[in-house]
Amino acid sequence: MKKLIIPVFLSFCLLLSSCDAIVGIFKAGAAVGIFAVIVVIAVLIWIISLFRGRSN
Repeated sequence: MKKLIIPVFLSFCLLLSSCDAIVGIFKAGAAVGIFAVIVVIAVLIWIISLFRGRSN
């Protein structure tokens, strides 16, 4: 897997200027971060609803 990642990353960097490559990486990181926060909040709400449902 590592043998495939390095050439793909290098070709990605060669196709774009360095600034465009960094902007793309940070946009992907922000999107993944927002998705992760939404998933964590959803899991917390689900866990809280399980505990509230037991107390009946």
